[in-house]
Amino acid sequence: MALGAGCKKASGPPELGAPEVTLMTVVARNTPVDIEFTAQTQSSREVEIRARVDGFLDKRTYTEGKEVKTGQVLFLMDPKPFQAALLTARGQLAQQQARLVVSQQNLARVRPLAAQQALSQKDLDDAIGNEKQAQAAVIAADGAVETAELNLGYTTIKSPLNGLASYARQQDGSYLIANTSGLLTYVYQLDPMWVNFSISQNEMLHFQEQISAGKLIFPPNSEFVVSVILADGTEFPQHGTISFANPAFSTETGTFLVRAVLANPKGTLRPGQFVRARVSGAVRPNAILVPQRAVLQGARSHFVWVVDQESKAKQRVVEVGDWNGDNWFIDDGLKAGERIVVDGAIRVAPDVALKVVGTLASTETGGKTIVEKGASEPEAPAAMKPAAPGAASGASQ
Repeated sequence: MALGAGCKKASGPPELGAPEVTLMTVVARNTPVDIEFTAQTQSSREVEIRARVDGFLDKRTYTEGKEVKTGQVLFLMDPKPFQAALLTARGQLAQQQARLVVSQQNLARVRPLAAQQALSQKDLDDAIGNEKQAQAAVIAADGAVETAELNLGYTTIKSPLNGLASYARQQDGSYLIANTSGLLTYVYQLDPMWVNFSISQNEMLHFQEQISAGKLIFPPNSEFVVSVILADGTEFPQHGTISFANPAFSTETGTFLVRAVLANPKGTLRPGQFVRARVSGAVRPNAILVPQRAVLQGARSHFVWVVDQESKAKQRVVEVGDWNGDNWFIDDGLKAGERIVVDGAIRVAPDVALKVVGTLASTETGGKTIVEKGASEPEAPAAMKPAAPGAASGASQ
């Protein structure tokens, strides 16, 4: 009996307290939007250094891979054949000039005699013709001298700009043929630097739809600001602007080129680098932004927990948009002033009273949208210009 008296009815699982959650009040505000593209740098002026005459290459006079200045001598070709050609041309010019003097003197004697009819008209015509032929021969010989001087000058090959010189394509002693093997090197201008990226047709249509719906506004005159993110994640200190957008889509890739130009005074950026181009200036008007952790994935859609005045939660299906750092744009399903569960949402059940242990300030979800776009061949934001036809509330083409 004592044993029986000591036995008690088995108790069930202990009751759990109200789920502890952190809430946030939904706020609608104009939110800056940054759009990122895979991009590639390009020299704003890339010049081929070529031989302009046939001949032997004497020597390279610059250091490969180093900066060169405008007018700096890069290569020297053997000048002796061209010096000889110039001497020959000058000799021929002197001969023609002497013949011109003789023909002019002969004409001066014939004119008065013809006027006195001491000579026939034919003699006068022949003298005039010989003098004109001599003048033409002098002009031709003078042109030959100028050509020979130019060819001699072409044996000294100089840089046409300040920039970075590539490696030499031809070695000392090589015989150069201007039309075939005349490429010697490249010189790349580093400041300013071009940054090329591309926009696909799908992206353009997406922008157009959002602008037409009033969900996106471009800056006036498409005055976007472009910043460059380097491979190590650091941001290049100089910002640029869009300078060119190809008016036509590429038939091969379905994208069109957009080009930004940035100052590069220290030569940090080099041609051919792969970078991220961040295009700033667009705005989402009255946008609702919530932390990613507040949005849950259901069987068929995304949803959030909306909390009523009695601190009870109800599921609300939402339509999510683009990412914004660690936050998500909500395109549909929420209104400004509503409260949603941010932390602890996984423990919430419908119509169960909640224990609010904190409130997340709406400013903590601020920031800029980072819309990641896939890699594509270089092309540009003027490209974004055509997207603005239906722009509302200040959207610009």
